[in-house]
Amino acid sequence: MSYKVSRYPVEKLEPNADIQPGFAFKSERFTDISEDIPLVKGENVHQGYIDWRGAKHWPANEYGSFAKYHLMPGDVVLAMDRPWVTAGLKWSYIKPHDPKSLLVQRVARLRAKKKLCQDYLRHVISSNYFANYLKPIVTGVNVPHISGKQIGAFHIPIPEPEIQRKIAAILTAYDDLIETNKRRIALLEKMAEELYREWFVRMRFPGHQHTKCVKGVPEGWEMRQVERAFDFTGGGTPSKNIARYWSEGGVNWFTPSDITGAAGAFLTASAEQCTEEGLARSSARLFPAYSVMMTSRATIGAIGINTTPACTNQGFITCVPNERYTLPYLFHWLKLAKPYFEQLCGGATFPELTKGTFKKLRIPTPPRHVMENFTAVAMPMFGSIESGLSQNSILTRTRDLLLPRLISGKLSVEDLDIQFPPSMREET
Repeated sequence: MSYKVSRYPVEKLEPNADIQPGFAFKSERFTDISEDIPLVKGENVHQGYIDWRGAKHWPANEYGSFAKYHLMPGDVVLAMDRPWVTAGLKWSYIKPHDPKSLLVQRVARLRAKKKLCQDYLRHVISSNYFANYLKPIVTGVNVPHISGKQIGAFHIPIPEPEIQRKIAAILTAYDDLIETNKRRIALLEKMAEELYREWFVRMRFPGHQHTKCVKGVPEGWEMRQVERAFDFTGGGTPSKNIARYWSEGGVNWFTPSDITGAAGAFLTASAEQCTEEGLARSSARLFPAYSVMMTSRATIGAIGINTTPACTNQGFITCVPNERYTLPYLFHWLKLAKPYFEQLCGGATFPELTKGTFKKLRIPTPPRHVMENFTAVAMPMFGSIESGLSQNSILTRTRDLLLPRLISGKLSVEDLDIQFPPSMREET
């Protein structure tokens, strides 16, 4: 990737940044003890964040012995195996509130040296420029990978340090707004789930004190078979050998990668889109907006909500809400039933929850007034979550449009009086 149009000097990333691969920690010594030190592996690195919940751990009493592989706030991490997935580049950085952690083999840690600002480096690594540099040079058939040498060969514009910090400040202001929205979304998601648990798991719905239970079910409730409760459908794939089924797209066609790589529950678009002809000539079925898509093969129980009419591939069971089984209710029932669905899976090659098994399941069905009251409280939360995700999408697009203009110097910051956001760490 070249920056021929940049007004700033362009140099190789190495030697302007320290590029440190991780250590080959022995998997037989991994622990699941939360008090131990989390390990940052390639599988935990996603697009701008690290999945700490899925991290393996290393004995805490050995942390000091691996100082070379410590991860500190501000450090940029990049997966070296399968660095590019459908959702994007597998990169992230260590945030101030993240736990102290250790770097694992096949993940690179990037730290800026004297001429580079760490915050500026982070934004360049997160950009499409860096991703587009990496994509064509990834090697390996079974396990695509990149090397530290290839990372170091990337050419990066290097303005004066104060200019770097101003550029980083502008972009970080967008990141801070996005993070604020993420925290608000997470709080709303927790509130909505807790409401569902309180009413339909703990059975402390309004009026429960005066409701008798018959065989463990509140009076007036029933356990209705899924096939009699709401509509659901599977998916299909239009032939990949017929170009016109895909060339112009137009119909959102979701795959499990769209769900597992999503920033939130509401999905506005799929990575691939098929044509209406492709849809008509396949086993895929169009379902209405605000249905609940649940993965039913290999990865079981990942869920998402489509905001436009859409279809999926074969790896889904998609459930269509109705007046008796509203979107918030159906979403949380599916989400919390994931462990149960996993127990029901068969399949010789990979786990699968079949539609035949799913339709025979029974779903708790409260009286209409209970469902209506729950939906009246939960739906505004869902609306705020969708709104927050939409705002983040706009903020992300705006930031990504600004970044190349700032890095190239086309948008000058020299004369701007910029207030540095609190989240920007001071360079030392």
